[in-house]
Amino acid sequence: MCGIVGIVGNLNNREEILVKMNNLITHRGPDDEGFFYSENVALAMRRLSIIDLKNGKQPITSTDDNYTIVFNGEIYNYQALRKELEADGFGFQTDTDTEVILNLYAKEKELMLGKLRGMFAFAIFDRKENSLFVARDYFGIKPLYYLEQNGGILAFGSEIKSLLLHPQYQKEINDEAVYEYLFFQYNPLPETFFKNIFKLSPGHFLKIDLNAGVFEEKKYWEFKFASEEMEIEKAKKTLENILVDSVSAHMIADVPVGTFLSGGIDSGIITAFASEVKKKSGEKLSTFTIGFKEANEWDEARQISEHIKSDHQEILLDWKEYFKILPKIVWYFDEPVADPSAVNIFFLAREARKKVKVVLSGEGADELFGGYNIYLEPFNRKKLQVIPVYLRKAILFILNIVSPSLRGVNYLKRSLLATEDWYIGNASIFKQKEVSQIWQGKEMRKINFDDYYGKVKNFSASDKMQYIDINTWLVGDILAKADKMTMANSLELRVPFLDIEVSNFASKLKDDLKWHKGETKYLLREAMRDIIPEMTRTRKKLGFPTPVEWMIKDHFSEIQKIIFENSYLKENFNLDYLKQTIFDPEKPIKINARKIYALLLLAIWHNEFFGIK
Repeated sequence: MCGIVGIVGNLNNREEILVKMNNLITHRGPDDEGFFYSENVALAMRRLSIIDLKNGKQPITSTDDNYTIVFNGEIYNYQALRKELEADGFGFQTDTDTEVILNLYAKEKELMLGKLRGMFAFAIFDRKENSLFVARDYFGIKPLYYLEQNGGILAFGSEIKSLLLHPQYQKEINDEAVYEYLFFQYNPLPETFFKNIFKLSPGHFLKIDLNAGVFEEKKYWEFKFASEEMEIEKAKKTLENILVDSVSAHMIADVPVGTFLSGGIDSGIITAFASEVKKKSGEKLSTFTIGFKEANEWDEARQISEHIKSDHQEILLDWKEYFKILPKIVWYFDEPVADPSAVNIFFLAREARKKVKVVLSGEGADELFGGYNIYLEPFNRKKLQVIPVYLRKAILFILNIVSPSLRGVNYLKRSLLATEDWYIGNASIFKQKEVSQIWQGKEMRKINFDDYYGKVKNFSASDKMQYIDINTWLVGDILAKADKMTMANSLELRVPFLDIEVSNFASKLKDDLKWHKGETKYLLREAMRDIIPEMTRTRKKLGFPTPVEWMIKDHFSEIQKIIFENSYLKENFNLDYLKQTIFDPEKPIKINARKIYALLLLAIWHNEFFGIK
């Protein structure tokens, strides 16, 4: 696990610039650093030592001197791949997964990507072709950004902040990303909040021709539904075996490994299987949970901890700490992500890092196995079909006049629409009408879900929602906060549910194995009988409890000052409208808390990256 950075082309003082770019991501790898220079490419990395602690220094060059790699991530099947490569005559200088990737590329070039089981972002310099190959894992667990100007790539790296140091880059705000952020609470676009800096999409690679200075971006993998009939008892056993295998693979490390334990079913499953791995070596598993005095899942987490007899730690977070850390959180993110639970993960990771260097967590289970309550809505909506459309429209018209904020109005509205016409993912902050009032410039929506919906047009409404989340919410919010907040504390986070073998199995599930009689993740829950406590197995999806309205209430005047004195918001937002609606003192803070939080993080982001220091 590391952070990587690279410069493409020649620059004056290239070595000095690369060192500064690399130093900015020291938190991703405080154990070591490494540099490589060729005529028109320069590579660097920061290392968090996890496997082959003594000899795993990067960059690594192949024994024939033809290829050099910098790598961020972990490959869980590297030992099996190494045996195959050794049988083909490839030599090794280390015991790392990094060198396995390098030799596999020498053998198969980009076709090798389909053989990797893990999370990764890496760059390989090919001397013979004078090219650079840059790839990102299937789901986008590990981040990778690149700086593009005039049709060529100037630099790439694990974090945006490194690219901002490139001397040919003039920092400029991408208003289109800000505009979309207001809808999603994160940026769903390929281009970041910084113009000309892009995300390499999950399941994609870049091939950069260093002679011509041109590049191409290609997709090598995407999640596809391939539903098939399954007998439930056989499916339960198959799923259990796949998860046991995935967790066991994700436990491979030469350093201490623990788990994040929230009290929900997903982290409970991972923790239960990880504990079994630990018991084989006579060790107790370290588990960690966090919460506020006013809101936590400690009792729920204790049930699992006591069940498996883990070494459990509860971390108490207060709102003063939460508010104080926000500028640092935004700096680590590079782009604002207005998910309040991200801050919880930061503090959780900070404490966990004192005992372990790797943690396993339950991200991805909801997206793959159908865990969000919103996915049940299409099934529940069938009950409304007995009411004629004209009558539903009449009721909606009256309610919009009498009480538009009444619980159920939006539900009724959605019953009259196709999924494609309203579902944009699991998070939705401002509505289009509100954004039109807030944003003072022209409308500039660029996100288009037609391509996604087109690929699942013959699937159920719930499948469509699941597919949208896998391709947007999962990478833009869930995995972004997991990576950025743990790596900010030099802690590696692994996500066994997003293992490629688990994903392949999940893609085959039909609706009746995901949603059953008002229950989410039906097969997953059924497969876990006798493995986790019954109360955990049947617990409804709640999400990480982060009632951010309490923080806003305690710091209301400070938050108003940050937002209304920010120069970007002054220039681009209708502040009078915000004062009259979002900050209306007559309204309970809870109603607009998430909107206030999104605006606060946007203002802090601008102050951090564009403000006067």
